[in-house]
Amino acid sequence: MSAEVDALTVVNQLRDLAADPLNRRAIVEDQGCLPGLILFLDHPNPQVVYSALLAVRYLAECRANREKMKAELGMMLSLQNVMQKSTSPGETKLLASEIYEILQSAGKEEAEQAEAAAASCRRKAHFFLGSNNKRAKTVVLHIDGLDDPTRRSLCEEALLKIRGVISFTFQMAVKRCVVRIRSDLKAEALGTAINSTKVMKAQQVVKTEDGGELILPFQEDTAVLVEENTDIPDYLPEEESPSQEQDKAVTRVGSITDGMGWLSTAANFLSRSFYW
Repeated sequence: MSAEVDALTVVNQLRDLAADPLNRRAIVEDQGCLPGLILFLDHPNPQVVYSALLAVRYLAECRANREKMKAELGMMLSLQNVMQKSTSPGETKLLASEIYEILQSAGKEEAEQAEAAAASCRRKAHFFLGSNNKRAKTVVLHIDGLDDPTRRSLCEEALLKIRGVISFTFQMAVKRCVVRIRSDLKAEALGTAINSTKVMKAQQVVKTEDGGELILPFQEDTAVLVEENTDIPDYLPEEESPSQEQDKAVTRVGSITDGMGWLSTAANFLSRSFYW
């Protein structure tokens, strides 16, 4: 297996581990994992960079991680490099910019809370959903038929083909997918792409004024034209990826032990393969 494929395998595994909220604190506390992800941000393969950004984005969702992530050597500089690099795809630059803004604001939130607690809490609650980023928005989908890893892979392939999709995470237990998209992309495009699989059907989950949820079906006669994303290469096929054995985004609490053991191996790989 080539070094490039090895790197893609490693970063995809890190991404899948980071997708589980139960793993995020341990990943950042691991001595080799966060520095490794920073190294991946400078990798020549754009898919490795994009997958590393997704992992960092997941880790940044944990409030307790942000100060350490911001202070980690090379983190902010590498994010800036991705944002400024002319060869970076548009979605990659947008994701890097979003992470940079989250980490840049670390340490300032406590002061904001003291000045305006109620307003600040509402603002921060939506911060991680991207509502303060006018270039991005979040769509929550309920997907009938999202029953197993095979269907999840099929759904991933459909979403990755859409130009304007920034990132997504699955909640397999409740058959949902939280998708971050550019503000100019219609939610109907996501429904059209998933419905085109013929084995799954997507509906949009929206919040009501009283805090409840409402599931709205996409109109079947209003399918929108989906602009395919050609900037980002395909994900590593499932048969070549360590994530095929289980859905890391919904693993049990005990999974972190095995995951961290694997991270030790990944850290050794990184130390052999990359240099500052």
